[in-house]
Amino acid sequence: MRPSALRALCLLLPLFPLVSSAQAETLSSPQAPPRAELERVDGSSALHWVKAENAQTQHALASDPRYKPLYDRILAAQQSPDRLAAPTQMAGEIWNFWQDKAHTRGIWRSTSIADFQSGQPVWKTRFDLDALSKSEHANWVMEGLNCLEPDDQRCLMGLSNAGEDAHELREYDTSSDRFVPKGFALPNGKQAVAWLDQNMLLVSRDWGTADAGLTTSGYPYVVRALKRGQPLSQAQDVFRGTASDMEVAPMVLRDGQGRQLFLIDRHKDFFHSDVERVDPKTLHISQLPMPEKYDGLSYQDGQLVFHLLQDWTTAHGIIPADSVVAIDPEHPGSPEVIISPTAQQTIGDGMEGAIAATKDGLIVVLYDNVQPKLMLYRRDDGGHWAGRAIELPKNMAATIVSSDARSSDAYLQLEGFIQPPQIWSVDTARQTTHLLYSQPHLFDASKLTVEQQFATSTDGTQVPYFIVHAKNWTKNSLNPTLMTAYGGFGLSYLPVYHPDLGITWFERGGVYVMANIRGGGEFGPAWHEAARYAGRQHAYDDFASVAKDLFARNITSPKRLGIRGRSNGGLLMGVEFTQHPELWNATIIGVPLLDMLNYEHMAAGASWAAEYGSVSTPEGKAFWEKTSPVQMLKADMHYPTPFIFTSTRDDRVGPVHARLFAARLQEMHMPFFYYEDTEGGHAGTVNAAEVAHERALEAIYLSKRLVDPR
Repeated sequence: MRPSALRALCLLLPLFPLVSSAQAETLSSPQAPPRAELERVDGSSALHWVKAENAQTQHALASDPRYKPLYDRILAAQQSPDRLAAPTQMAGEIWNFWQDKAHTRGIWRSTSIADFQSGQPVWKTRFDLDALSKSEHANWVMEGLNCLEPDDQRCLMGLSNAGEDAHELREYDTSSDRFVPKGFALPNGKQAVAWLDQNMLLVSRDWGTADAGLTTSGYPYVVRALKRGQPLSQAQDVFRGTASDMEVAPMVLRDGQGRQLFLIDRHKDFFHSDVERVDPKTLHISQLPMPEKYDGLSYQDGQLVFHLLQDWTTAHGIIPADSVVAIDPEHPGSPEVIISPTAQQTIGDGMEGAIAATKDGLIVVLYDNVQPKLMLYRRDDGGHWAGRAIELPKNMAATIVSSDARSSDAYLQLEGFIQPPQIWSVDTARQTTHLLYSQPHLFDASKLTVEQQFATSTDGTQVPYFIVHAKNWTKNSLNPTLMTAYGGFGLSYLPVYHPDLGITWFERGGVYVMANIRGGGEFGPAWHEAARYAGRQHAYDDFASVAKDLFARNITSPKRLGIRGRSNGGLLMGVEFTQHPELWNATIIGVPLLDMLNYEHMAAGASWAAEYGSVSTPEGKAFWEKTSPVQMLKADMHYPTPFIFTSTRDDRVGPVHARLFAARLQEMHMPFFYYEDTEGGHAGTVNAAEVAHERALEAIYLSKRLVDPR
């Protein structure tokens, strides 16, 4: 859910071979099959149509002389040995999952902590996913390692077919680098697992019976205890949610003193949860008195730490939303506030590496007007939290990439639009940080700069946005510009270093705009709440208002402005495409939701009713009847030719939304580009070659729409 970017070419127009946009849009392919056929994800008629559309897009865009050089450079960047190795603290070492030209699917590798801290690590290969895939004739994608603390010797390795959310789990031994003979092996499915001890797991999955299957959202709701060597059918019930819940999942937290918390997180919907505590000896369940809306769970010095996503009324008063709070699980009646941000501040995304516990301290990433700051906290002798702030570089994003409850060390990654990633070491005992690694530039950013501006939305709200542009640009309304946003689920859109975009757009002279519209988390839970349910129109108005602000500043014009988004951002692009076709000349719609009158019955759509509102309610139906992109396409409107991409193997949003949108355009005899990767899951693409291909297609599409027209 991170942003993608691209930018403009006003100063370099003569360097591009001109290709007629009309020539690019003379696409013809078989008429789309009926809706019922398109909804059969692997149906023969649907895949025949997909193949034809892919071929048309390939012919129109990959045949452009600019495609191959861009593809080659993107692929080289994706596989560059100069990329930073994100650390994972595990089994007393630093581990890293690495993909390159020789390891397209990836390898787990490790080095000593001292080697990693030295800046010159010597890596040892521990597990080769390419070799496994070859030997098993499978298309495995790594879903990570879930290890039994404190020694991390036994792990459960997640393996997904072509990037689906569903995956199988196999027990892996880090001391021998082998799968454990007759070890734990859970068949494919959407599932969550926590280690109770070396011989027992807490597992939530589809257990294969009517009363222990999946929720209406497509996730498990029954947690059972599974002993080593025991068949799934004999696992013992521990906790049951209901089929109307979103998901029920077990977890275990461990602090630096070895205390463990075994929990079950019952997601009643996307935002509201109950937290149950599990006694590991008796498997008895007791509910923890916590607020329903939170994220960022950590365990430090016997204190359960979390990020509040709502105001919380306690016996001692109201704790405001966006605070970081600690409670003693044994005596939870007196929560302690660690930090409460101001109205212009927010805690970084709690699910995205913003809060982490170490042996003797807590790390919190704070943003002030979307600018990062690192907060380090320790408990004093009186048990009270005290901390210090460490300033971080501007116009960058900060993410805690690794922490360990047994160590004072953690690792922070910083990156910006034009600043390559950096790895910083954080010492919570000394409350210090220092720079360990800086990735070399993978594109030329020497002539670029980044600034932050604010636009006024339709209701007067000030909406911040970043602009990446050439230092010597001219504000003449002619700058080819790409604009993006997300605006949903309380997730912040922050600066990210994208080599593919630097190569295909930044380096070639263009402007890139990232808008921090409502619905995201850039200013805390209230910024998100403003765009839930029918309030989503605020997000759509914010986005259009930023575009109009660009016009008012003479940065670009509708003929030179393109937009791009994926997932919820793909829905945003679909709405902007139908509500304001006059504002843009290119629209990239990625792995999107688009049929919002039916989304709850498509893939995992039911899980998002807490964000979008249910169409089963009069209010929800009324809003989406006038907003849903598939239904709002009109035959008498002039739309900019869109580029739509999705994945056959996306089992979260699914490819059907994109198919229906393209089919409706085809029915109205309107041009479009459509690309459906046959693997990749909700990420859209799996390996470097697929990423390079799809991004290069996008780059040619943007060049034809925004650069070539005179």
